[in-house]
Amino acid sequence: MARVTALLGALTSDDGPLGPGSRSTLRHRAGVPFVGTPVRAHRAVHPAQRVRSPAVGILDRFRLDDRVAVVTGASSGLGAVFARTLAEAGADLVLGARREHRLGETRAEVEKLGRRCVTVRTDVSSPEDCQALVDAAMTEFDRVDVLVNNAGIGTAVPATRETPEQFRSVIDVNLNGCYWMAQAAAKVMAPGSSIVNISSVLGMTTAGLPQAAYTSSKAGLIGLTRDLAQQWSGRKGIRVNALAPGFFTSEMTDTYPEGYLESQKQRILAGRIGDPDELAAALVFLASDAGSYVTGVTLPVEGGLLTS
Repeated sequence: MARVTALLGALTSDDGPLGPGSRSTLRHRAGVPFVGTPVRAHRAVHPAQRVRSPAVGILDRFRLDDRVAVVTGASSGLGAVFARTLAEAGADLVLGARREHRLGETRAEVEKLGRRCVTVRTDVSSPEDCQALVDAAMTEFDRVDVLVNNAGIGTAVPATRETPEQFRSVIDVNLNGCYWMAQAAAKVMAPGSSIVNISSVLGMTTAGLPQAAYTSSKAGLIGLTRDLAQQWSGRKGIRVNALAPGFFTSEMTDTYPEGYLESQKQRILAGRIGDPDELAAALVFLASDAGSYVTGVTLPVEGGLLTS
């Protein structure tokens, strides 16, 4: 019993809920550049904890007004779509990616929607970069309500030829990077917050290409989602879920061999490649109060590919 008590005490002290005022002491570390519209938001009751009027409609639960969302891999592709969609839902954005010049393009689109936005050059394989991205959010907005772990890379290398460096580089970004981001964000997130990991249907099935590193990282992310949900949903009030996209038009699909996507359509019950906005709509569900009773799940958005 003494050992159990000591273990529980260690867990509570290491990553239990933060006390009053402790989040406001976290500030962006010196020397890390970021750009955006400065703002100081008052630390108030989390929107998800406010008492709702009976007159509030179901569609209002999908709104993200007064929330701050951090999106990684936001310089292009699905990450840029996610950023725009969250802004349309009312969130202010903190965006990270390695290609800083492309981040500026996404920021401009967010600001056109009337939302504030901060960008930070971020390599999620670096725990220090992940912490700096969260620090920037706290410095400018004093809160993180939503984390979208979208940064990822894909490779297609036969298993007998793949080098240790190639395999590790994919795991470092797609799996380890999500863990470092979740660790940093969970330390400052209030109850009612949401983490959404972007996994893939290739974490659940194969699709004809030699993608051992990519599929391993995405399957690992599904397991990580379950475990973080069981650690944080009850104790911290942070929901952790994953999306498992099927085939959507993106920079990654541009690298596929000619004719590959057409061949995969035979497996998709919907008979077509997905529209990125269809995936972004599912993201808003998991990020917002509309999904307030959903945690620890991986939601496939794949037109029925896994059913065939």
